[in-house]
Amino acid sequence: MNEFTFSVPQNIIVGRGSLAKLPEVAEKSGGKKAFIISGPHLNKMGIVQSCVDALKAKGIESSVFTETEGNPSVETVDKASAAYKESGADFIVALGGGSPMDVAKAVGVVARYGGSITEYEGADKVPGDIIPLIAVPTTAGTGSEVTAFSVITDHSRNYKLTVFSYKLIPSYAILDAELLTTAPASVAAACGIDAMVHALEAYISTAASPFSDAMAEKALELIGANIRCYAANRGDIEAAENMLVGSLFAGIAFSWARLGDVHAMSHPVSAYFNVPHGVANAILLPTIVEYNMLADKGKYLNIYNYIAELPAAPEEFTADMLVDELLNLNEALGIPAGLEEAGVTKDKFDAMADDAMKSGNIAVNPRSTTKKDVLALYEKAF
Repeated sequence: MNEFTFSVPQNIIVGRGSLAKLPEVAEKSGGKKAFIISGPHLNKMGIVQSCVDALKAKGIESSVFTETEGNPSVETVDKASAAYKESGADFIVALGGGSPMDVAKAVGVVARYGGSITEYEGADKVPGDIIPLIAVPTTAGTGSEVTAFSVITDHSRNYKLTVFSYKLIPSYAILDAELLTTAPASVAAACGIDAMVHALEAYISTAASPFSDAMAEKALELIGANIRCYAANRGDIEAAENMLVGSLFAGIAFSWARLGDVHAMSHPVSAYFNVPHGVANAILLPTIVEYNMLADKGKYLNIYNYIAELPAAPEEFTADMLVDELLNLNEALGIPAGLEEAGVTKDKFDAMADDAMKSGNIAVNPRSTTKKDVLALYEKAF
């Protein structure tokens, strides 16, 4: 068994309608003025305004930044950080999916310590606590409300940089499944697969521990049993809630066990071609699960039985059954069959492979991986 450490330093509230507890949570965190970071879609839907109104009813004023985009950029972080400083706020509310949360974490660093978020790239570069942060996820996918990562696109390099520090973990997370019921089917599918990949890669990572395995297994159980129902009907509140909690557990798992080749290779796909992160992960997943077969120590059977509609007995199971199940799930959820269908072109493979090899996730993938291997995997997934 690997030596391991863990802590769960957050206050997490799970429950339908729990967004109403935002003012109470803000008061507990000592905040006097909020800076809400979200996206244009949630703003148009009125969800941002509902947060503003709820806080105002308790005497807490808010400023709002709703210009986050998919695969958020260094420029967006700079813009949001300047707006935060100008607002006079003393805490941040991240409302949305992974993009607003990544931006909020980055703003929490830059607004407190200065400079550009690029200066904090890598592990443990954040010198201390960031601006107090309350996370309210509106997708079941990234688990960013409980993770120690912020992923930001640096367009000057066509590169998705990662800031890793346990200081980034939000102080509070509010999980209200009612916020998930209006997600488009494509978003529900891509985010759901992203959460599943988080759990799967953390589970087979060489940095896995009994703690991360417990989180990953429960995540796989919840996501595997609910992803089809939730993608089919986002109004299925029970399925939505199970997906949201599954995403939470997956986020905790990979915060302590890291990920693997899927994420190392998907980040360049998104950086060069703006493919949604969950879609890139989903396309690459069957190919890389097949590549990692040689390193399986029995966990593939467990994964299969969590996500397959019909479980298999040990004597019946072969690893290629898991690959087939993942391909079938992608097809059922409307995920593109290959990278080419998603708009990727082969001329960037070499640069993408170079960027993938810079990821710390390569180092904990269960099967050793070279640049030559990455190129072959991109080719197979094309």
